[in-house]
Amino acid sequence: MNLPNKLTLLRIALIPIFMGVLMTGHYAISAVIFIAASLTDALDGYIARKYHLITNFGKIMDPLADKLLVTAAFVCLVQLGDVAAWMVIIILARELTITGLRAVAASEGIVISAANSGKLKTILQMLAIIALLFQNYPFSIWHIPFADAMLWAALFMTIYSGVEYILKNKQIFSM
Repeated sequence: MNLPNKLTLLRIALIPIFMGVLMTGHYAISAVIFIAASLTDALDGYIARKYHLITNFGKIMDPLADKLLVTAAFVCLVQLGDVAAWMVIIILARELTITGLRAVAASEGIVISAANSGKLKTILQMLAIIALLFQNYPFSIWHIPFADAMLWAALFMTIYSGVEYILKNKQIFSM
């Protein structure tokens, strides 16, 4: 197993640790774990592309690891009362829909690559989660609702990118 795939598995392994720390009320420590896990995403992709270590395992597991990490964070934040459930339902619906769309395409030998809007969606989701985990600090000092703004931006980009994927790949619905 190559290094990028090991980093992907590390990200998955960090999820229950992150959740346990967050659910015991240690927001800042959970933020550090979430950031570390998120950075493995950028690092594994960089290494895989630079050293030509792209594998089928990585193509499937890397985006799945991202979705698992983000889903775990949002579900915990709903449980803790920090995010509205309806927002997370929209985010999860998009993720499951696009994952299903990719699975159908893959069964037909078609690869749906990540679009820039999908990458921006992931970045905004992760920024929103980090801001929420830090409980809007340091922006709270100046009464700037940064975490809320990031959450709304992430929600908008989640919807936009989902619609974009569906429209660009509508031929898959007739397979």
